[in-house]
Amino acid sequence: MQIVLTKVRLSFAQIFRAKSVNEGEPRFSANFLLDKEKDKKQIAAVNAAIDEILKEKNKGKKLPPDKICLRDGDEKDYDGFAGHLFLSAANAKRPQVVDRDPSVPLAEEDGKPESGDYVNGVVRLWWQDNKFGKRINASLEVVQFVKEGEKFGAPKVKAAEVLSVVDDEDEDDELG
Repeated sequence: MQIVLTKVRLSFAQIFRAKSVNEGEPRFSANFLLDKEKDKKQIAAVNAAIDEILKEKNKGKKLPPDKICLRDGDEKDYDGFAGHLFLSAANAKRPQVVDRDPSVPLAEEDGKPESGDYVNGVVRLWWQDNKFGKRINASLEVVQFVKEGEKFGAPKVKAAEVLSVVDDEDEDDELG
């Protein structure tokens, strides 16, 4: 079941390079933050899709919150998560990452989008029922840059602000 999220913040973005977690298969992943007040319609749409999947695949029985890809950010101690729900999505295949014009692909070298930026996202919700248990997951399909947001975590070090120019005389000094 495909869901389109609009103007949400991106967090823990691994959208250009796959990353292995707990020695598992490398995956591309991201969290999409939905403001509990401003994004009520989007949250309702995601919850309706989750309920439909549960009705169809699990005879309407609920799952514990940790078995559903949409969770409460107030339960996490991460920058920007308070007052939000977050939808975690992953995929073994690299998602399409595009600019404001969706016909313009973005690469890591473009420097956007990054965690903290506002994006549109396309995810596909799917039912898992295997040896690892029952759960509802989200497959990461598309991330579209919308606008720059305040970055999460420590700011990047700017070399020009912390280092000076090395001149030829410095090369003659003893190293170490």
